[in-house]
Amino acid sequence: MLEKKTAVVTGSTSGIGLACARAFAEQGANVVINGFGEADAIEAERSGIEKDFGVRCIYSAADMTRPDEIANMISNAENELGSVDVLMNNAGIQHVAPVDEFPIDKWNAIIAINLSSAFHAIRAAVPGMKKRGWGRIINTASAHALVASPYKSAYVAAKHGIAGLTKTVALEVAQQGVTVNAICPGYVWTPLVEAQIPDTMKARNMTEDEVKRDVLLQAQPTKQFVTVEQVAGFAVFLCSPTASAITGSILSMDGGWTAQ
Repeated sequence: MLEKKTAVVTGSTSGIGLACARAFAEQGANVVINGFGEADAIEAERSGIEKDFGVRCIYSAADMTRPDEIANMISNAENELGSVDVLMNNAGIQHVAPVDEFPIDKWNAIIAINLSSAFHAIRAAVPGMKKRGWGRIINTASAHALVASPYKSAYVAAKHGIAGLTKTVALEVAQQGVTVNAICPGYVWTPLVEAQIPDTMKARNMTEDEVKRDVLLQAQPTKQFVTVEQVAGFAVFLCSPTASAITGSILSMDGGWTAQ
């Protein structure tokens, strides 16, 4: 379905992003992966994508807090792989603390990586998509783009911002063959979620099991984590001809969380 196309996925050296990069490659797309991690582990994932799916895969170390590096990532992808047809803005970090104790540097970093980086990547990729008359922009949002939880002021603000950015850009490119949507998962078991458990334990004076049961999955009626494979399958669907009329949508995938 995505043969001769290129997908750029930010924050894709693990978790949701890596699953989506592999899913796009399985559909025939060349891919750009991006993120931090051990060099050997990243190279293993990059070469594994090429071996498993017979596509090209390049790694960008672009820092999602630096607009110039984000623009260069898109430009390099266009130069090396010919185009950027699918852009998935997935990079994200988290910090959990009461608002009156929330570190200012953590606020700034979360807004930069979870929200502003998507703007910079979209700004760089849209001209090429317009020129070719086809593009798919998929933003990884969260149930927290629709509802809030305590102690996550920066994350919730960023994800609400992603929802607004998604709708605005979708309207701007609606007649140019480009769709823009946001996937809003509930809790997905990823390194990002796992890493916030200690802070949540401290903030709420809970054990790890209590955090999982009474905080993470308390709001999800299914009482199950969303899987990275489910998110990746949804992202692939949004690139399909069947989904071409879906744009500007904030799409819940949260085990019923926001139905309540």
